[in-house]
Amino acid sequence: QLQFVESGGGLVQPGGSLRLSCAAHTSNFNAYTMAWYRQSPGKERTFVARITGGGTTDYADTVKGRFTISRDNPKNTLNMLYLQMNSLKPEDTAVYYCNARNVLMGTNDWGQGTQVTVSS
Repeated sequence: QLQFVESGGGLVQPGGSLRLSCAAHTSNFNAYTMAWYRQSPGKERTFVARITGGGTTDYADTVKGRFTISRDNPKNTLNMLYLQMNSLKPEDTAVYYCNARNVLMGTNDWGQGTQVTVSS
């Protein structure tokens, strides 16, 4: 089971920016398709963005052109997933979750979530 730690959430005004981070320790990071999901109070968890081990990205229509997902391997087994969020709107307010899926191993792991609040 892949474990990771999320950070970067907070309170931001409409039109502002935030960058979420997800740190994972594994020597096999490229085997995982990484994604961000979000969940607002009273609503289901929904897909935000995805990036494969080869770097192919995919976005929900609601964030396309405003959010950018990326991944990095800065040191040894330390791997990072990022979500750069620009032009934030109040409707982006949610708890954001990091997700790691390994099809060969049949695993699907979640982070603990980080709160993003967009409000004036």
